[in-house]
Amino acid sequence: MNTIKFPDKKSCLMIAHMGVSGLEPNNSIPAYIAAGNRTYYGIETDLRVTADGNFIVIHDSNTLKLTGQDFVVADTNYNVLRSLALIDTKMPKLSQNPALVLPSLEEYIYICKKYNKKCILELKGEFTHENLVNLVDRIQDTSYLENVVFITFSLEQIAYLRQMLPTQNMQYLVWDYSPDILKNLNQYSVDLDINIRNLTQEQIDEIHASGHRINVWTCDDIKKAEELVGWGIDFITTNILE
Repeated sequence: MNTIKFPDKKSCLMIAHMGVSGLEPNNSIPAYIAAGNRTYYGIETDLRVTADGNFIVIHDSNTLKLTGQDFVVADTNYNVLRSLALIDTKMPKLSQNPALVLPSLEEYIYICKKYNKKCILELKGEFTHENLVNLVDRIQDTSYLENVVFITFSLEQIAYLRQMLPTQNMQYLVWDYSPDILKNLNQYSVDLDINIRNLTQEQIDEIHASGHRINVWTCDDIKKAEELVGWGIDFITTNILE
């Protein structure tokens, strides 16, 4: 099994959703390496804060789906979360694979750095101002901050990050488009990251006219991807297209 090749991308850039999650367990080191070895512009992942103020890569707020054990991330210390073996859903006969663990922030960034990919880093759940300062400091220690794109549904997080990082690349995550969204994009100088079901060419034209780029999630259908490229989309986040 391999990615589905999408040759007519024009200027559109492809982002591997949670790594190449169509091939490997989502948000896992193998998924990031699979993306690194392919033509993707960036690798998207999800980051949460642990009970002891550390960071762990995971999409859901709890570990049940990935590990078979139900720990709430925000209520659990980092070392406990790191000790859990992930279920390799792509190879079910392995059941829980002790070689697979929840990645750390630095493991994710260093894989992106090794393969020269942009880090499309989604902030999941609550991040205090202290958490955000710590996060930025940790990323700066990797010497790769300029290649990180912060994405979040939280305007409060965007506002605080913009104060710290006046020129940082960021995207505002939304489900639906509304006139208020363009106002927010302009206010915080960020791009848009919108659900695929809620985007039209007219909206793309309006956003582009204001100088912002658009990322759409999550597209795994070539015909829809071709339509989006025809509309002038800037980024497509995908599980399997390449």
